[in-house]
Amino acid sequence: MLAEPERFSGTGALLPEQPAVLAAAMDAYLAFDTSGRVVAWNPAAEATFGYTHKHAYGRSVEELIVPPQARQAARAELASLAGGLSGHTLGRRLQWTARHADGHDLPIEMTLTATDNNGGRVFHVFAHDVTTAQRASRFIAVEAAVARGLAEADSSTSAAARVVEAVGVKMGWPVTELWVVDEDRQILICAARHVEPGRQLRDFCIDVLEPGVALPGRVCADGTPHWIPDLGTDAGSLRSRAAARLGLHVAVGVPLCTGRHVLGALCVYGDRVEDPEDTLLGLLSGLAAQIGQYVERRRAEELAIELARTKDEFLAMVTHELRNPLMVITGTTALLDEDIEDLPTDERRHYLRIIVRNAERLSIMAEDLLDLARLESGHLAINPTSTDLCEIIHQALNAAAPPPDKNLTITVSLPERLQLYADPARLRQVADNLLSNAIKYTPAGGTVTITVTTDDNDHHITWTVADTGIGIPAAERPRLFRRFYRASTALEHRIPGTGLGLVIARTIIERHHGTITLSDHTGPGTTFTIELPTKPR
Repeated sequence: MLAEPERFSGTGALLPEQPAVLAAAMDAYLAFDTSGRVVAWNPAAEATFGYTHKHAYGRSVEELIVPPQARQAARAELASLAGGLSGHTLGRRLQWTARHADGHDLPIEMTLTATDNNGGRVFHVFAHDVTTAQRASRFIAVEAAVARGLAEADSSTSAAARVVEAVGVKMGWPVTELWVVDEDRQILICAARHVEPGRQLRDFCIDVLEPGVALPGRVCADGTPHWIPDLGTDAGSLRSRAAARLGLHVAVGVPLCTGRHVLGALCVYGDRVEDPEDTLLGLLSGLAAQIGQYVERRRAEELAIELARTKDEFLAMVTHELRNPLMVITGTTALLDEDIEDLPTDERRHYLRIIVRNAERLSIMAEDLLDLARLESGHLAINPTSTDLCEIIHQALNAAAPPPDKNLTITVSLPERLQLYADPARLRQVADNLLSNAIKYTPAGGTVTITVTTDDNDHHITWTVADTGIGIPAAERPRLFRRFYRASTALEHRIPGTGLGLVIARTIIERHHGTITLSDHTGPGTTFTIELPTKPR
């Protein structure tokens, strides 16, 4: 309710009918005297600013609705107005940020007028909350920025970066992430992340997640939006608690979908949320649908290019890698057929070993191609059992047999036994591939080093294979695990290969819930690092 009529009579500024009019007004109305003391406060002001008439009447308007950072300027403006000057506000329509009773800031549009009477000058404010209008304007701006970013991007990578920047900057979210599903590897990859300047995220910033893990994983697993009102109480996620420790309190994630197919997730993290849950989820879901359509279209385009490239590379590989051993086999067989009666036994065996060696090379290529087909169809079988990794590595070492003329030094640092739950045949395949690559790509006199260690609890294994070979240029490393890809250094040295071994090795390791990476190191050569759990999941 408004103040009683006698509370207004001292000013001489209000007519008898005005209290009823002001009580019914949709705009907030408040009045204050030259000292800043509130002398009128209508119901709309109660709804807008959160203070009842009882709590507002007689208090300083500065204390009630002026944010702390603006109070010094407000006192200077009030002194100017009290001195009879128009200041910056009198008689003007202004947009201004006020402070609500619960402590949050709200944008208002207001007009300030003044009346003079025997009791002194009184200032009258009519104001209304423009949060909804500003929200609509902000939503339009972010939708336009996202659309522009998608339209102008020259790749899916740049599109992702522009999308998260548009959402983060226009919406004021401290952290915005775009995650996409890698269906081949059955993991989630952070395609882009925008972080407001000056905010340190440390261990929060990870780039790979399993489905169902943390906010992006849950969104992709369920295909539905998720709202976390308090990250600190999200007991099911270590990442949520890490975000809370960094000062982030709320998070929202929505899926990128085309039909029922989930392509990824758009996730935002902030200090607080000013928009209603339904309104914000509606906006983010609309943006996610727009991004999802772009991702699906771009993937189709990139898949067509990738298929054309793969076809060319496959044909080149078949022409070169299969033809050469076949020519050796047919040529050696023809030679044996012509001269077998005249050749001594040792020379016959020499030629037979050449045939066997090239036939085995063809067999390995055929098996790699079959494994690639199984990988493509999702049927690369893993049959885990209790096994000893050290025994597997020793078997691979015994079978490797580096050429004597290379004079390589192979150093091995292994425990006596190292039990883990894994498929021994598949891990042997990985060991064979890494060891044969290290031997093949290391020049004469080089060194190959194999080490295996465990953590303090014997829960995780770290297995490294390092060499002092020809190495891989830094710019090419992101493409190393792409099928049929061969590093320029291998091509320059004319070293044979199919470009399939590392692709298959990565798939095997990831099916064991592990990771394989090319580690950074100083000096020549390469170092591959494998992380594996010892216990079944």
